[in-house]
Amino acid sequence: MVNEKLFQMSIGKIYPMYIQKIERKNHTKSELDQVITWLTGYNAQQLEEQIDNEKTLQQFFNEAPQMNQNASKITGVICGVKVQEIEDPLMQKIRYMDKLVDEVAKGKKMENILRK
Repeated sequence: MVNEKLFQMSIGKIYPMYIQKIERKNHTKSELDQVITWLTGYNAQQLEEQIDNEKTLQQFFNEAPQMNQNASKITGVICGVKVQEIEDPLMQKIRYMDKLVDEVAKGKKMENILRK
């Protein structure tokens, strides 16, 4: 199943792709870390440990200290699907993260990205 394959992908493999994506648009790793820590509740050190330990996306989100209560305010389309309509909770969290990365890359204001 496609979802299962994605769930078993390593955050350590995906994170460098996120960095490349935002750096191509003149944004920084610190901006990326800010949105990921906002979403998941990890601090910078915990995030680094998850990446270094090659945790799967499933482990990454299962071990997240606390998903941000405003995550449900993340809306829009990723891969042709509205993130707010994704039924699988893990897939929705992954797509929330993808959406935040896209918003950083597009230069959206951080206060808007963090749903303040």
